[in-house]
Amino acid sequence: QVQLVESGGGLVQAGGSLRLSCAASGRTFSSFAMGWFRQAPGKEREFVAAISANGGVTYYADSTKGRFTISRANAKNTVYLQMSSLKPEDTAVYYCAANRWGNGYYSRTTYDYWGQGTQVTVSS
Repeated sequence: QVQLVESGGGLVQAGGSLRLSCAASGRTFSSFAMGWFRQAPGKEREFVAAISANGGVTYYADSTKGRFTISRANAKNTVYLQMSSLKPEDTAVYYCAANRWGNGYYSRTTYDYWGQGTQVTVSS
């Protein structure tokens, strides 16, 4: 069982930056691939970024590539999402998720555990 708690969301102006954190419970964090997803009002939850269990490989959605950076600190049971050059269309609730098998990074159906989400609002 893995419990995930996101933090770091808030209100920021377009062009600004935020760093989200996701703290995980449990001693098996380093065996999970981790992902970030987001969901805007009236839209489906979409993939943002993912990172392999050892942090060696990262994946990004086309809409976030070059602006967002995912990283992890296994010693701290934490995964991060550094977001820069934020746009109003980045406004959403951001969720972190844990993927036990290290595959299907882009699909929300392959993630086993989810956090409650943190709101990110980007004003124009």
